[in-house]
Amino acid sequence: LKEKTEDLERERRLAEDLLHQMLPKSVARQLKKGQKVEAENYDQVTIFFSDIVGFTSIAASCTPLQVIEMLNNLYVCFDSRIESYDVYKVETIGDAYMVASGLPERNSVNHADEIAKMSLDLVAAVSQVPVPHTPTDRLQLRAGIHTG
Repeated sequence: LKEKTEDLERERRLAEDLLHQMLPKSVARQLKKGQKVEAENYDQVTIFFSDIVGFTSIAASCTPLQVIEMLNNLYVCFDSRIESYDVYKVETIGDAYMVASGLPERNSVNHADEIAKMSLDLVAAVSQVPVPHTPTDRLQLRAGIHTG
């Protein structure tokens, strides 16, 4: 019984971690309580979006596994760094990485500052990720910010 309880607890933690990776924590909490999640309007947020410079060429010269490994290394690096900022990772699709500040938790007028500091950190961090088939080459990041 103790073993089954430990297994169940481990599975619950895994499910909760997955839920928090897919949804903002505030939304996940409401859903776990069986509450309805209402759409919200935000007056002020800042969005960061980026992609890898030359990704198509890099990917064309790599094996599929090398591309996956490179993107995984990049996003693990980014995900660990954004934890230091008041931001929420919205999405990763291919080589695109999107982060927002000011939502789902409003943070007054700090959203632009948080994204600006985070983006400088990510632009610097990308140089730590090697290109798999040419380890001396480093990735470059193209980044944009929109606030309003």
